[in-house]
Amino acid sequence: MPSPTRRDGAWRVLLALLAAVVAALALTPTPPEGLSLGWDKLNHLAAFAALAVCAMFGWSDARATRRAMLLALLAYGAAIELLQRQVPGRSAEWADLLADGLGIVAGALLAGWWLRRRRGAPQSKP
Repeated sequence: MPSPTRRDGAWRVLLALLAAVVAALALTPTPPEGLSLGWDKLNHLAAFAALAVCAMFGWSDARATRRAMLLALLAYGAAIELLQRQVPGRSAEWADLLADGLGIVAGALLAGWWLRRRRGAPQSKP
């Protein structure tokens, strides 16, 4: 497997930071209202789409690793749902996990499209 580039490393750091923010928001009994998109399922979809984009760009040259990371994100969403059962005022919902999964698919498709587009673009000459 090729060694990560500086850009890959930046996307991986962003992925870790976003994952920490998602966990903090998901495991807080009353998350801040200003960060909501207005519908809980849309919040899940957007958060996991962003995580998936970071995973795809963070491992842009390793297809098997990207797939493993996307599956790990789904497991991460399931773990959050299970942990939410222990948080007062929160609950675990299958619909939230479905929204997480749809977000992962949307983010992966968007990032995959962008990566293919970037690879297909002609190289500029110096």
